Amino acid sequence: MKLALQTIASGVFGLALFVVALFWPAGTFGYWQAWVFIVVFMLTTLVPSIYLAVRDPAALRRRLHGGPTAETRIVQKIIIWAVTGSAFAVFVLSALDHRFGWSSVPIAVVVLGNVVVAVGLVLAQAVVFQNSFAGASIRVEDEQPLVSTGLYGLVRHPMYFGAVLMMFGTPLALGSYWALLVSIVSIPIFGARIVDEEKMLRAELGGYDEYSQKVRYRLLPYVW
Repeated sequence: MKLALQTIASGVFGLALFVVALFWPAGTFGYWQAWVFIVVFMLTTLVPSIYLAVRDPAALRRRLHGGPTAETRIVQKIIIWAVTGSAFAVFVLSALDHRFGWSSVPIAVVVLGNVVVAVGLVLAQAVVFQNSFAGASIRVEDEQPLVSTGLYGLVRHPMYFGAVLMMFGTPLALGSYWALLVSIVSIPIFGARIVDEEKMLRAELGGYDEYSQKVRYRLLPYVW
């Protein structure tokens, strides 16, 4: 029951955040791109959450335990604040773009943006199905196994790859080209999170050095 209440509370909080960050600066509830984005986001996160609540409650708890206060490393607390600020900036700038008409984004591009958002979220959720220890905060638990197959056989941090996809799809889904600038700026932030996380994984997760030699790329194959 507690987990169910936490999941509901997380969903309600997320919806409230979308309303504040999108419709308030847009100055209208007639922002159809925002409504479509919210539906896509909610569906692609709610369905996996329900599945995890039934099949793997521990994994869902790890996904709900996130944010700056959940991090144990000071640098990660700072990074999470930066990621959160970047996401909020994308929402607000996209909404202002809609309000003042800075961009003219075709419907086809908006649809493409929503597809990219959905793919990014699905990939991030698929990582949890493959590795139930992949939580929202960085930590190594007792008897945590090293997962090296599936998406982890392609890149070492597939969850962040999904997050980056979502960050680039969101401005397009919300009808803004200008907000893409914020998404570009956020890339080094994810890079800093990955580099620091790998320091901990090499020190605390057995076999990670060998795994990193086998899977060479952290985020994007043949790039980094």
